[in-house]
Amino acid sequence: MAPLPLHPVTGNVSKEEKEFWEQPDGEGYKPCLDFSLKYRKASARISKERRRFLVVVASGGLNQQRNQIVDAVVIARILEAALVVPVLQVNPIWDDESEFSEIFNVEHFKRVLRADVRIVSSLPSTHLMSRQSIENQIPYDVSPYWIRARFSRLLNEEGLLILKALDSKLSKNLPPDLQKLRCKVAFHALRFAAPIQDLGNRLSKRMWIEGPYIALHLRLEKDIWVRSGCLSSLGPEYDKIIAKSRESQPEYLTGRLNMNHIRRRLAGLCPLSALEIARFLKALGAPRTARIYIAGGEPFGGSLALQPLIAEFPNVITKEILARGGELSPFIKKASALAAIDYIISLSSNVFIPSHGGNFGRIMQGHRAYAGHKKHIRPNKRAMLPVFENSTSEFGSIIRTLHKKSQGQPEPRTNKRDRDVIAYPLPECMCKHRTPIF
Repeated sequence: MAPLPLHPVTGNVSKEEKEFWEQPDGEGYKPCLDFSLKYRKASARISKERRRFLVVVASGGLNQQRNQIVDAVVIARILEAALVVPVLQVNPIWDDESEFSEIFNVEHFKRVLRADVRIVSSLPSTHLMSRQSIENQIPYDVSPYWIRARFSRLLNEEGLLILKALDSKLSKNLPPDLQKLRCKVAFHALRFAAPIQDLGNRLSKRMWIEGPYIALHLRLEKDIWVRSGCLSSLGPEYDKIIAKSRESQPEYLTGRLNMNHIRRRLAGLCPLSALEIARFLKALGAPRTARIYIAGGEPFGGSLALQPLIAEFPNVITKEILARGGELSPFIKKASALAAIDYIISLSSNVFIPSHGGNFGRIMQGHRAYAGHKKHIRPNKRAMLPVFENSTSEFGSIIRTLHKKSQGQPEPRTNKRDRDVIAYPLPECMCKHRTPIF
């Protein structure tokens, strides 16, 4: 999934606008998945495995599932097992029943990884009656040693292992070869299925042909407000709806149960509202004429939720606006496919900004870095929201200073422990000297 080339910015622009569109210095880093000799020697044996099989059930939304698919391949490699094409669990929030082959290109997935892990579409008949050992109680941050100690004997005896609830369970700190494998899966093997990829490419070109654009992952869906414990900024009537949903589904509230909505917001745990995003973009120097692609689901409150953003930046565009003549019809009520289209269009933008943390933003951050350190601005909500409350004449300058070092520049994963290599592919998956990608 290579993005379109960056669209040049032309015409008379102010200093602030020029800085906004300016791309970070990639410092010459390029993708380089140069696996060790030991890894490559072992591949000859592992890629021919026909006796032991791993089945993984991936849950959650599209990008949560992508993370689990990446780790499924890595775990299959650790166990030296063949991997059955992962099963996508029905999503209870969006009621999406899409299968792997409807979202991802299965043959491409197999082909790219054929030297690393043997991947099969289904279990062979010899294993259909095998005892099914289902493991769904894996602790967090498990190491390759833990994986082998826990499952190798079982696999040898039964020939089949089924893993569920895999999200974020495998350690972020793995040996270099396994980190490179993560990048290979995420950025090379997981290509979207042809109908999704083709439509995403067409819509991207329609955005691109008109000039540079911003992709904004705007998290204003109802489930986000329910799960975050925050207020929607739409007024008491809407807040009552969210409160009622939250009371009926308390299991959806994510962490920090002792914090009220004010403390959550100031701690940076709430999505930025459309008004806050508009002020943020203005402070960063985005021109009023900037074209903004909105990635994300239907905002809670509909057009009312977007009004503060559209009032400041009228060129707001969605996939529904870009699509023509029923192009989106095959994907109605297919949340994963629609999220995939958002992903493709966002990848080719000049600037990407997530309004809230999450898997989409983290994977996009890493993919844009891997594609040449394309601009990606992470709002520092905890630092900037107090400035929002006490706006001064220096507001824009303060916001730009706060975000000067978080705009997609090369940032080694090793600067902080437990960073995900998919979000920070440097240094394991990128280097300055020219080497084969893989």
